[in-house]
Amino acid sequence: MHLHSEKGKNDVNVRKAVLIATIILGTLFNAIAQKGWEAGGWLGATYYFGDLNTNYDLSTPGLAGGIITRYNFNNRLCLKMGANYGKVMADDARSDNAYERARNLSFESNILEGVFQFEFNFLPYNHGSKDEFFTPYVFAGFNVFHFNPKAEYQGELVELRPLGTEGQFKGEEYYSVNGGWVYGLGMKLDLSYELSLNFELSARSLFTDYLDDVSTVYPDKGDLRRSRGDLAVALSDRSIELPGVEDSQIGRKGTQRGNSNNNDSFVMLGVGLVYYFGDIECPDYGKRRRK
Repeated sequence: MHLHSEKGKNDVNVRKAVLIATIILGTLFNAIAQKGWEAGGWLGATYYFGDLNTNYDLSTPGLAGGIITRYNFNNRLCLKMGANYGKVMADDARSDNAYERARNLSFESNILEGVFQFEFNFLPYNHGSKDEFFTPYVFAGFNVFHFNPKAEYQGELVELRPLGTEGQFKGEEYYSVNGGWVYGLGMKLDLSYELSLNFELSARSLFTDYLDDVSTVYPDKGDLRRSRGDLAVALSDRSIELPGVEDSQIGRKGTQRGNSNNNDSFVMLGVGLVYYFGDIECPDYGKRRRK
């Protein structure tokens, strides 16, 4: 009886071990089934937020687009790298704030950036699957970008950074290359085994407050004229008088031009078409999934 009991227990343990191993191997196989590269492009819009858009006005989007490369570690985790273009702009004349309208500053800038971000799929996502063909996802990472703010003056666009509009000494202007944190959410949707659509809302919290050339206080106009010339003075202080705005002190040395406590940011909203180059599924399984 003792021998039969031990044998029975061993059989049960073996079956449990086989079952557990099958579950683990199946899970691991499913997790690695979607390893592989994707590439594609996207188009959309860019929205700027900062000292010249403090009320989050969305009425002046700029064109945006870029290329996408993504490596799938499994059906949940991915690394995405991209190269993007976006245009940002703002104008105090559009503001609801009387002080900002009187300040009367404006800018536009082209942005070229490289982005690196990790993505997490909320649902298992397998290309070509009839059940796991879509998923919402979140992501976080960082970017490195180039910008060059300009303003229209007498019918021409003028670069603002070389003018030191806030009194920067020559050679001490803010950097035209900077970085920031990238984060957001999106949706992936298969069109076929190879092709998928990506809808994405992506925000950037920048490490600079000079995307718009506005951050701190007005400089001394005499010093600025001697070091940079009349054009710098004209574009540093473009304030105008408005009805009901009296003794605003706008333009005087040391008065507020921007808010250096809050760095600038921008958001990209777009839709992309991505091509999947294949996974490491075994041939039979892969054929079944492609049907």
